[in-house]
Amino acid sequence: SSDVCSSDLKVFFQDLGSIDYKKAWDYQEKLSKTAIDIKIANRKNENGYQKETDSHFLFCEHPHVYTLGKSGSFENLLLDEEGLKTIDATFYKINRGGDITYHGPGQIVGYPILDLEKFFTDIHKYLRFLEEAIIKTLADYDIKGERYDGYTGVWIEPENPIKARKICAMGVRCSRWVTMHGFALNVNTDLNYFGKIIPCGIEGKDVTSIKRELGRTVNTEEVKAKIKYHLATLFEIDFEDHEEVD
Repeated sequence: SSDVCSSDLKVFFQDLGSIDYKKAWDYQEKLSKTAIDIKIANRKNENGYQKETDSHFLFCEHPHVYTLGKSGSFENLLLDEEGLKTIDATFYKINRGGDITYHGPGQIVGYPILDLEKFFTDIHKYLRFLEEAIIKTLADYDIKGERYDGYTGVWIEPENPIKARKICAMGVRCSRWVTMHGFALNVNTDLNYFGKIIPCGIEGKDVTSIKRELGRTVNTEEVKAKIKYHLATLFEIDFEDHEEVD
């Protein structure tokens, strides 16, 4: 809404479109390092000049890629090098929490690079807010997204072990209260790619998408607008478009 409260925190917004996973990761690292360096300098200069950190929020979509988090096991990738080539996918081991996941076309990936010291220094609350933004977005499509005890992300019918299915994966990293990585919401995703892994290392759990739940293709840009709206409301932020070209 245009009547944004002036006390809302400013967050730079960018939609990177379809971008190679590693390239997006490097860009996140760059933005997060800039904020962390400022915080380190500020600490050394306690009584002097304190520079402001910038917070960012990125949307993107990745070509087919599997990423393995710190706690993950290679055994959860059911493909070898050749297998990856045949389905045109790449693989990265990365520095977020969580196990293995898939990113690809038709999936909205959101990367908040927020200085949580400007919001609240509570990583659990931060994750709950991210989940809540997705749950509210799904509700806009009459899909009941829920939390699943003991698991991250957003699920459908978590109370039914046979039907429980994950629609949004989450994995974050936080260093000096600056966040990285984020969430991946399946909108019109080709779910067959999840068949090549044990998603998040959880055996026998199904994965779904908005398209599968509704039985129709959904406009991704419309979904992004809803996510942005709910994030802005929950975190009390004011998004400002940020055009930076590498």
